[in-house]
Amino acid sequence: LQVLGFEVDTVNSVQFSNHTGYAHWKGQVLNSDELHELYEGLKLNKVNRYDYVLTGYTRDTSFLAMVVDIVQELKQQNSDLVYVCDPVMGDKWNGEGSMYVPKDLLPVYRDKVVPVADIITPNQFEAELLTGRKIYTEKDALEVMDMLHAMGPETVVITSSDLQAPLGNDYLIALGSHRKTKADGTSITQRIRVESPKVDAVFVGTGDLFAAMLLAWTHKHPNNLKVACEKTVSAMQHVLQRTIKSAKVQAGEGNKPNPAQLELRMVQSKKDIENPEIIVKATVL
Repeated sequence: LQVLGFEVDTVNSVQFSNHTGYAHWKGQVLNSDELHELYEGLKLNKVNRYDYVLTGYTRDTSFLAMVVDIVQELKQQNSDLVYVCDPVMGDKWNGEGSMYVPKDLLPVYRDKVVPVADIITPNQFEAELLTGRKIYTEKDALEVMDMLHAMGPETVVITSSDLQAPLGNDYLIALGSHRKTKADGTSITQRIRVESPKVDAVFVGTGDLFAAMLLAWTHKHPNNLKVACEKTVSAMQHVLQRTIKSAKVQAGEGNKPNPAQLELRMVQSKKDIENPEIIVKATVL
């Protein structure tokens, strides 16, 4: 976000030695009182006027509830504030979904967070959890996105899914939906499908990268979800391809790269993040 010209005030919900894709990690988890204290400091200096709030991985229900209170207060300060929420709860492995945060976060996301969010970026499993509905076909996915719109957000992007891609098994499908309500109360919905080449490795942090870039590109193209998603997914591809290439070199012929070698090559991808060459196209549905 900083590379793309945004001034960012960062609150670390966790401060860990390394990400949790490694065998070990040490560090601290910020609690809701500590979050509130930081926010009070911003408020005392009257610097709590923001255009965007972006949240990702959280493990604690009271922390999440405090985020909602803060977002609501910030929206009173600035009614144009856009809250981008990546509802990080779990994922599917070999077709089986499992949660990697405590289960009691689900009702908080569903009942409190999603209703105040403007843009959400769940994966397929998270979209299913939030709506209580399974996705087997693209039609199901579009209906689930409509259910999510009805809960509050005007932009919903299902960042990854196990749906069959028209381009074939080597591709991963993401789906996006943007619902704009016009002055007369009627709404128009733009829907897109993005198919990107699968990369055979487990990366950590791709969801965070996706949410941050979607924020940036929807800011620059507010009424064109197609272009915003093409730039986001293309930049992701550039980062992932560079990462896997470099990881394979480090691991050596025939060896599987380890988590350290698969760290996303963010710094090396600065130019691609600033101005991604569009290598992935979106289809308007």
